[in-house]
Amino acid sequence: MSTSYETRYASSPQTVKKYDTQELRNEFLIDNLMQEGQVNLTYTHYDRYIAGSAVPTSSALTLETIDPLKASFFLERRELGIINVGGSGSVTVDGTKYEMGLKDALYVGMGNKEVVFASDDASSPAKFYLNSAPAHVNFPTKKVSKAEANKLELGSLETANHRTVNQMIIGGIVTTCQLQMGMTELKTGSVWNTMPAHVHDRRMEVYYYLDIPQDQAVCHFMGEPTETRHIWMQNDQAVISPPWSIHSGSGTSNYTFIWGMAGENLDYNDMDVAKITELR
Repeated sequence: MSTSYETRYASSPQTVKKYDTQELRNEFLIDNLMQEGQVNLTYTHYDRYIAGSAVPTSSALTLETIDPLKASFFLERRELGIINVGGSGSVTVDGTKYEMGLKDALYVGMGNKEVVFASDDASSPAKFYLNSAPAHVNFPTKKVSKAEANKLELGSLETANHRTVNQMIIGGIVTTCQLQMGMTELKTGSVWNTMPAHVHDRRMEVYYYLDIPQDQAVCHFMGEPTETRHIWMQNDQAVISPPWSIHSGSGTSNYTFIWGMAGENLDYNDMDVAKITELR
């Protein structure tokens, strides 16, 4: 079987205050992504979100349903976001093939029965990063290239957070039930993401870190603004961010991360900012 999954349960902020380093990593770090020839999924009880990956090599991979969904096919009551961070490949949705280059995104609506991942070259496989959330209406499948993303230029080199936010699966570009995804790229010389930090109690979020240079790392900060914790991240790892938690990071080099979120609303700017001087 080429599909594996694990389940993560929700934790209260009072409980997380007591976690040691390994407990934090066990609860929030996803470190089994991008394994060749495998579909790996993590099902979290935060808004029933799923984060995972599919890396087809010489053979295509099919997105199969998993037991927690109690569904006859994966997208029976779900929507799906896909971003390719590897070699060129394709995603075929109910017989329609979508060519996927580096950092292309694809939204797949609820009700599509078959999703098949393939690589053009097994020696340089596509690496599909997957996010999925419950859905209640079918919206059209749509591909969005990085060039078609809505781009926000934020921060500055002086504060070490000059970055480009590529909004890809988001209102105004793609119609979704609740899923939103995009990719933030830090400029050379900048290391801080999402600073000033914030929380959005109406939505949970998952960060997937990539483009981290060899022998470098990112320190991801989480927790309540007055009770922060940290998790050291490597390339091709993701971290779950509860609705009550900040989600920010600082690297030993610049890097890229993909953000995905779902929850109460689709207002990207619905957030409660935590002042830098008030973080603890």
